[in-house]
Amino acid sequence: MERRARKSGSLAGGGGGRTRGAEGKRFMAPQEQKTPAATGGYFTAELAVLFLCLTALLVFLPLVLPPLPPPPSLLLLVPVGLMAILIALAFVPTEGRNSIASSCA
Repeated sequence: MERRARKSGSLAGGGGGRTRGAEGKRFMAPQEQKTPAATGGYFTAELAVLFLCLTALLVFLPLVLPPLPPPPSLLLLVPVGLMAILIALAFVPTEGRNSIASSCA
């Protein structure tokens, strides 16, 4: 019993070397660590101003600039063709699964 009390007392009391790092600083618990979102490190004032300027440009430039002529009809088929290729690739079976399964067995 006395040995258990000594062991639990040394660990619970923080007397062990686990609470301090190599420089003698105490480790912070995960809930004590500050995340970048909590400190506001992601969105600064400069970034907010940049977003506001981009929004204003996207809103007012189409009103100021003259309308553009429509693109050629063949150019309109490019996104349709890309989508057709992606759909075809999604449903085509690959042979990579067979080679992976055979190499593991």
